[in-house]
Amino acid sequence: MSTLTTPSSAAFALHRTDHPVPDAERAAALASPRFGTVFTDHMARVSWTHADGWTDRRVEPYGPLQLDPATAVLHYAQEIFEGLKAYRHPDGSVWSFRPEANAARFARSAQRLALPELSEADFLGAIRALVEVDREWVPSGEETSLYLRPFMYASERFLGVRPSLEAEFLVIASPVGPYFAGGVKPVSIWVSQQYHRAGAGGTGAAKCGGNYAASLLPQQEAYAKGFEQVCFLDDRTGTQLEELGGMNVVVVRADGSVVTPPVSGTILEGVTRSSILQLLSDAGHEVSERPVLLDELRRDLADGSVTEVFACGTAAVMTPIGRLASDDFDLVVGDGEAGPVTMRIRAELTDVQYGRAADRHGWMHRLV
Repeated sequence: MSTLTTPSSAAFALHRTDHPVPDAERAAALASPRFGTVFTDHMARVSWTHADGWTDRRVEPYGPLQLDPATAVLHYAQEIFEGLKAYRHPDGSVWSFRPEANAARFARSAQRLALPELSEADFLGAIRALVEVDREWVPSGEETSLYLRPFMYASERFLGVRPSLEAEFLVIASPVGPYFAGGVKPVSIWVSQQYHRAGAGGTGAAKCGGNYAASLLPQQEAYAKGFEQVCFLDDRTGTQLEELGGMNVVVVRADGSVVTPPVSGTILEGVTRSSILQLLSDAGHEVSERPVLLDELRRDLADGSVTEVFACGTAAVMTPIGRLASDDFDLVVGDGEAGPVTMRIRAELTDVQYGRAADRHGWMHRLV
């Protein structure tokens, strides 16, 4: 574990709210947190202009944003975001998991969307400043955390297809409970052979709202068919698994080897994904990042060569997949239940995040 010595949250001016959520109301929210529905008292913010760069670092009361109808983001979707969590450890301290990796991905997303790049110092400083003032919002229940949502949007008032000359960076926070309220459960996945999440040269590797908006219609259609998530195939051949709408995919074979699609510009480089691959490698699994052919996966599921498939991401950590289907197939993964490799690695990762196990890789950073 390491402590974030830089940047100092002192760079962020603090403007406390005059109307904090009452203690009893906050306690009720923390007792039964729901993802993305309740937010803390404050938000961190930094403003940018082409002329002056990044200025006015502050923590201010959480509240609505005032946008002109001609604000660039509303018309040209110049927007990016990140997702990470703050975890309360048994001694009451609060830690984040690999925030520097989120900062680096945020910078790459900004570059792809022609937004100004925010320094790692400002990204991490904003997170630390917000958690310092709203630390009472970090829950302490089993598998609970404070979800942090850094985002940036083009804030210039203009209509015209060019990069915005003004931008706003904010961090908001929401206490969240365990993703699986009744325990980790396998999900059913519809493999879309009609829609594609991203294409070569596009924004698939950037964490931007447009990628998620494009996944909503196929997700809606999957719900209508009785499935919980959608897995997308590559746009060039329509034969290779890429990722779910918001999670990466990993395949576990009967011999213990693990395969996952490579990050090649169309797949989001998941922080959770890379961490899981490291833990799998540490445990002696042979890990391959190579194309996963749908026909190959169908064959190997049918003959038992593949025993587990899971999705991974910040919100759920690891989600076992119990069923894969499309118009021309419907297959159960293993015995349809969460597999032993999935559950073992998930436990190992969450034990590190919550301070229950040694942090061999230096992934945890103390915030307060």
